[in-house]
Amino acid sequence: MTKVLIATDKPFAPVAVKGIRKVTEEAGFELVLLENYTSQDDFIKAIDDVDAVIIRSDKATKEVIDAGRKLKIIVRAGAGYDNIDLQAATAKNVVAMNTPGQNSNAVAELALGMMVYYARNFYNGKSGSELMGKKLGIHAYGFVGKNVARIAKGFGMDVYAFDPFIPKQEIEKDGVKWISTVEELYQTCHFISLHIPANSQTKQSINFALLSKMPVPACLVNTARAEVINEPDLLRMFQERKDFAYLSDVEPTNKAEIEAGFKMKFFCTPKKMGAQTEEANINAGIAAAKQIVNFINHGDKTFQVNK
Repeated sequence: MTKVLIATDKPFAPVAVKGIRKVTEEAGFELVLLENYTSQDDFIKAIDDVDAVIIRSDKATKEVIDAGRKLKIIVRAGAGYDNIDLQAATAKNVVAMNTPGQNSNAVAELALGMMVYYARNFYNGKSGSELMGKKLGIHAYGFVGKNVARIAKGFGMDVYAFDPFIPKQEIEKDGVKWISTVEELYQTCHFISLHIPANSQTKQSINFALLSKMPVPACLVNTARAEVINEPDLLRMFQERKDFAYLSDVEPTNKAEIEAGFKMKFFCTPKKMGAQTEEANINAGIAAAKQIVNFINHGDKTFQVNK
């Protein structure tokens, strides 16, 4: 019998697990759980005899993948997949997948929620400002970016987007202004919502040279990855631009230094929360289960990321 492992140190909501179980068991598969584990060794032991594994932010390292004697597929329930060692998966002939779009509304709502929180001075009782009429730049117009645009337009924001992989007409049909270069996006917008992946081209690409182009006042919102931010340059922005604010769903390594001097211009969630909604849990988890069933039974590799 095909065995599917859910390995989550941050577990899915119970209703999501119920949905995953329904999909897998209806396919005749066995579902096993490894939740709230405290050691990577626990993951390594659990993966020994399974055919498939579903993870969230868990690290699917080479050591983990190599320990899966029968492993055929690993699915990250979410869009990002930098927590999977793709080279190790390919070397072992293991298909790696993500579930693009399933968490996108949850992440977009968090991005706008943080903007409102900041614009209203973190609800400290003092007079704040409104988002209506403000220029918002969306850096990467994928699933999350599209949802950010949809919600931001509801606030009455003036929405712009840059994405070299999305045709101009696709962006403009959503009522969003297309921007041809990343520099122009940052020069134009007071708010930037960041949605780029972390890869060799993007890591530390959000630097002082780019951020310093933003008009006064400037606010960067990061619901993407910590690695795309040049953190020394981020601190420099705080030091040289008293108008600059940074709102993040990923904690910077220099958080203490930033908070010490710029607390009212900085906010980060206590842990990555973009996909932490019941709805996103359900959507991503069930999508992962369906992709496993379709791959095992029909060889469907639609969402493979290690091609």
